[in-house]
Amino acid sequence: MPMPADMSESLKETFAAITTVKWLLPLVGLVELFVGIIFIIPKTRALGAIVILPVMIGILLTNIVTDTSGFSIAIVLLTINLWGYV
Repeated sequence: MPMPADMSESLKETFAAITTVKWLLPLVGLVELFVGIIFIIPKTRALGAIVILPVMIGILLTNIVTDTSGFSIAIVLLTINLWGYV
């Protein structure tokens, strides 16, 4: 996966560390796909929101601590996630 040219050095190091574990990114992708499907179904929306909440918190913390360029998108995604509890 190519990295953007404007990515900070700390994010590049973090991404390199994550990609050394070969099974982690496919697992996260599978969980996100599954949660996206159950989030669409009204009866299981709250379960999907609970399962994806740790991923969402990680995205938000990454945008707060290391790179604030995607902070507005992270807030929108968190709002959508919190909407799932209603």
